[in-house]
Amino acid sequence: MNILFNRCYSLVPHLLAGCLLAGCQPAPPQHFQGYAEGEPVRVAAQQSGVLTSLAVQRGDTVQTGTALFSLEQAQEAATVAQSQALLAQAQAQAANLGTGKRAPEIAVIDAQIADARARARLSRDQLARQQALRAKGFISVEALDQARTQLARDQAHLAETEAQRSSARLPGRADERSAAAAQVDAAQAQLAQSQVRLAQKSQTAPVSGPVEDSFYRVGEWVAAGQPVLSILPPQNIKVRFFVPETRLAALHAGGNVHISCDGCGAPIAATVRFIAQQAEYTPPVLYSENNRHRLVYMVEAWPAPKDATRLHPGQPVSVTLQ
Repeated sequence: MNILFNRCYSLVPHLLAGCLLAGCQPAPPQHFQGYAEGEPVRVAAQQSGVLTSLAVQRGDTVQTGTALFSLEQAQEAATVAQSQALLAQAQAQAANLGTGKRAPEIAVIDAQIADARARARLSRDQLARQQALRAKGFISVEALDQARTQLARDQAHLAETEAQRSSARLPGRADERSAAAAQVDAAQAQLAQSQVRLAQKSQTAPVSGPVEDSFYRVGEWVAAGQPVLSILPPQNIKVRFFVPETRLAALHAGGNVHISCDGCGAPIAATVRFIAQQAEYTPPVLYSENNRHRLVYMVEAWPAPKDATRLHPGQPVSVTLQ
């Protein structure tokens, strides 16, 4: 019994030492340092030209659809006017082919028909008289043949003018009308294209938010595709912070964290969207069992847009895992 007691008593210092060592181990960190960062939307000019107006300045808050800037557009406006004229011409030609000749032109043909009918009646009467005279032997056969020929000629002319009137009332041929309709479609497409190019000379805000920066002044030349200004919408503000390798397993995409900063008031809730696959700011020499706790990984968390306005890009923050 004494031997067992002595053995148990001899283990007490070791147990106490183990407890003390366990108590001296640092607790896993719960707060991580980081900073706010914004991803601005850069609004560019789709066409090149001289900047003629800049409706907003850096620091202004704009809403979606707010006019931002415009470039010179005299050439594009002239192209639109030309396209409108070509469209009107094509539409008029198509309408003309669909209605036949005009009323005054048909009236002229009607007058020609009346004249041809009168000539045919006269030739018919003359033929009748010539036949009576020939029966009595007063005229030759040749004179009778001339009267018959004249009547046939006048009747043919009457038929010709009547056919002209029927043709004048008809619309153009199907192929001609199809070609005219195609010309109208081509003119409409050309007008739409020129209107788009004109609209591209003026830009409106694609998102709502403060104007972060402007890169040109009125009177300067802007190249096509070059951003003129940038807008930072609240939904594009995020937080970057760094987590040691020992706490990496506690994070996952979709997890929640709390963000604190100077002057921000109550902590801001945010959602983790991105966890880096590689360590940050660590040379390869630290990849060892003794030094791996020094590895840190970048994590990005996104607050709700209504809360993101409390953060400013570059502002230091403290992040707490939830």
